[in-house]
Amino acid sequence: MIQILLLLASIAFIILGTTRLKLHPFLTLLGAGVFLGLFSGLSGSDVLTALSTGFGKTLAGIGIVITLGSIIGTYLEKNGGAKAIASALLRAVGEKRSPLAINLTGAIVSIPVFCDSGFVILSTLNKALSKKTGIPLIVFAIALATGLYTTHVFVPPTPGPLAAAAALDADLGLVMLLGIAVSIPVTLAGWLWAIRLGKQADPNIPEQVIVEEEEAPSISLLSAIGPILLPILLIAMKSLADYPSHPLGENGFSQFVSTIGHPVMALFMGVILAMTLGGGAVREQRFEWVGEALKSAGIIILITGAGGAFGSVLRASGIADFIGDNLVTWNLGLFLPFFLAAMLKTAQGSSTVSIITTAALMASLLDPLGLTSPVSRALVVLAIGAGAMTVSHVNDSYFWVVSQFSGLDTRAALRGHTLGSLVLGVTGFTIITLISWIF
Repeated sequence: MIQILLLLASIAFIILGTTRLKLHPFLTLLGAGVFLGLFSGLSGSDVLTALSTGFGKTLAGIGIVITLGSIIGTYLEKNGGAKAIASALLRAVGEKRSPLAINLTGAIVSIPVFCDSGFVILSTLNKALSKKTGIPLIVFAIALATGLYTTHVFVPPTPGPLAAAAALDADLGLVMLLGIAVSIPVTLAGWLWAIRLGKQADPNIPEQVIVEEEEAPSISLLSAIGPILLPILLIAMKSLADYPSHPLGENGFSQFVSTIGHPVMALFMGVILAMTLGGGAVREQRFEWVGEALKSAGIIILITGAGGAFGSVLRASGIADFIGDNLVTWNLGLFLPFFLAAMLKTAQGSSTVSIITTAALMASLLDPLGLTSPVSRALVVLAIGAGAMTVSHVNDSYFWVVSQFSGLDTRAALRGHTLGSLVLGVTGFTIITLISWIF
């Protein structure tokens, strides 16, 4: 009972520290690690060793990858790539199904771009389409928000699932492939939710929303989508080459595929492609864009490292083994990571913090829960992602981005976006559970 109370107290400290005390997640995760270590009986030197080891080991595997993914995302944000993807999808599905185009655009854009940045970029397109088609703005807002949110929590190189895959030693290529498979129906569930809202919405555009004239995308579709697809393809090929049955053989070609498909190499090649197809950006712009990406990545890297440090103390204290041995009898399976992530997300607001913290908690529980196969580890990452989107409400910055850039009042945003995130999370976990039954 004391062991369980210590863990619950640590989680409570993380939640209260980030919500009531307004402490940065980096500090709350480190503080929770110190508290947990000392009160579980570890010496001061053992606690510090566990913190340092966990922090360094986590960043050794993930720091460069997060940075390179951030650079690709910043280029897509700055060079008009997001709007190029949206324009291509609109041409493909037509204006009548433009909410579907916006929904799918969000799902593609959010693979390397943070969902809140993606929403800001595409919000003017939402307004223009609403004015042109007469479809209520809330339909476009929720369709875009749910599309962005889905791949943000399911598909690397978004930092959350990337960090979770590293913490749980999951095959990144498998996480990507299964994440994309789960994202498709979840994204479409968001689109259907938006359509349902539209049937009950006032078709008038809120007066405070100003529609700006849309500029033509500055780069081609290939230039926009190439830096996203190339790393995904290379990492997936590496997973294929490294599969125990060796479908690509055990020759030099297989080793070459395995090398260029390493996440660092794959994303580095994506960065080179993004810089080459940068929409005519001059040298000074490229330098500034990379600088912005490094600033954004730095915060995520530190939080990720602190999550690894907390997980390291959890393992060193023995609490995880004790709790894991007892949870086995409950047979919670994938529901446990889903529930923990949902609890943390709802309480403190950040999906990324929820994913990283839950992954740190689950790292030592995989063995006693019997979730050690490659597919099981990947599904745990995705279950955490599903929980980390359940639910987004007033303590989440993304909630306010969606509401303020769409002219929605708080009540409308709670009804549209918050309930929508619940639909997404439950749908995602249901599909993940079905996949686990198949495999």
